[in-house]
Amino acid sequence: CSGCGRRISDGGVRVSFLKSQKMSDDDDIPLPKRSRIYYGSLEEKERERISKGDGGYLGRDAVKAGIEAGHINISSSEFYDVEDHVSERQAEVLAEFERRKRARQINVSTDDAEVKACLRALGEPITLFGEGPAERRERLRNILSVVGADALKKTEKTDDAKKIRQEHQQTWYHEGPSTLKTARISIARFSLPRAVKRLEEARANKEIPEASRTARQQELHKGLRALNNFCSQIGDDRPISYCQFSPNSKLLVTASWSGLCKLWGVPDCSLIRTLRGHSTNVGAIVFHPQATISLDEKDCNMASCAADGSVKLWNLESDEPVADIEGHTMRVARVAWHPSGRFLGTTCYDHSWRLWDLEAQEEILHQEGHSKGVYDIAFHRDGSLVGTGGLDAFGRLWDLRTGRCIMFLEGHLKEIYGVSFSPNGYHAATGSGDNTCKVWDLRQRKCIYTIPAHQNLLSAVRFQPTDGHYLLTGAYDNTAKIWTHPGWSPLKTMAGHEGKVMGLDISPNGQLIATCSYDRTFKLWTSE
Repeated sequence: CSGCGRRISDGGVRVSFLKSQKMSDDDDIPLPKRSRIYYGSLEEKERERISKGDGGYLGRDAVKAGIEAGHINISSSEFYDVEDHVSERQAEVLAEFERRKRARQINVSTDDAEVKACLRALGEPITLFGEGPAERRERLRNILSVVGADALKKTEKTDDAKKIRQEHQQTWYHEGPSTLKTARISIARFSLPRAVKRLEEARANKEIPEASRTARQQELHKGLRALNNFCSQIGDDRPISYCQFSPNSKLLVTASWSGLCKLWGVPDCSLIRTLRGHSTNVGAIVFHPQATISLDEKDCNMASCAADGSVKLWNLESDEPVADIEGHTMRVARVAWHPSGRFLGTTCYDHSWRLWDLEAQEEILHQEGHSKGVYDIAFHRDGSLVGTGGLDAFGRLWDLRTGRCIMFLEGHLKEIYGVSFSPNGYHAATGSGDNTCKVWDLRQRKCIYTIPAHQNLLSAVRFQPTDGHYLLTGAYDNTAKIWTHPGWSPLKTMAGHEGKVMGLDISPNGQLIATCSYDRTFKLWTSE
């Protein structure tokens, strides 16, 4: 019927409208470009493109695009020449091959100590962390392949030249006055007869049967083991820095940090006189070799020194000093009398020690030689030599007759605070801040024994003044110890001070030992 036909036509119109709407929407969607696939060779196509000149334009367009994108920097106008860098790399490789070739031809010692010495000579570290002898040897070979095998020979030549220069170099001395020559002649005339006498005594002692000498020494050791403290006296309000017996063993003089020096009777420790003159710490006070024996009490019997550089001379009758020795600008640590009694030696913190002629009343020798302050000084029994110990950890022995340093005492690790000569004439002892005491043989010119003496620094050392059969040491561990000579075994430890032992001495008759301490007391020790 007509109605159905209408519906159909309407439906057909509706469908056609939807199809047309759908086609219009598809027109807006871009179609994907399909890549062309060429079959066969592209040679002909490329020839055509190049003949038309498209390649140059495409290349220039690509460069412009790269510049605009920031991938190509042309602002510095720098160029990288590939060929030059390739040639440099080739040269480096060739040089490395040459170096390896040289290394194979270098002979290196298999002795590890020698390898280390060579490395040290070349200024290289002798060992690296985790490095063994083989690796060290290979490292030396590689170094020599770079610097050349002749580098070691040049180093050896340089060392030889240094040795020659050192041999030609001599210790520098102050030019002394004309009186110094006179003093040296006087010292020689004094010391030679004493040396002859000492040698005669040594020969006579050698004639004594061995059994008698051994028995006498055993008796001495027995008495030393029985040493006891029989007198303890408070000496001052401040620490007592030094003590010494008089030559007749009947007096003891002490020096204190208060600036006072005191004279005591022995053995009752009664105060005889207080010497007032110093205003600061007194380092030492010593008796003249002939004091209380042949020297008059009015004469100069004692000498003292202090931290302010002052040196004063005293007699046995007055509380005031009889004379001052001027010339030191820094601390004077120790003073010592020459055995002749004519000369006085002083040590100073200005790296020098000085010798004063008290008869001429002038300084005759100002001797340098230490790199730091000089602390202690001791004269040889004959009077020919003097020993000095310095804060540079070195000691020196000087010949007063010629002025030369005849022996260099090298071996301590810290400062030397004590020097002493044995009466036998050929042994010397030094005490140091490294807690050891070293014994030196002047004949062999070397250290013959190191005594691990104390737990703290050694402040003083003394040989027995009569025969030198034992050695006495004092230290900052509050003790003093006695050691046998020549065995250097411990005989006795004298403990009793509550503070560090700062000084000690042995009476000339060998009967008493005195120790003074930071605890402001001094003690006398004797065998029962």
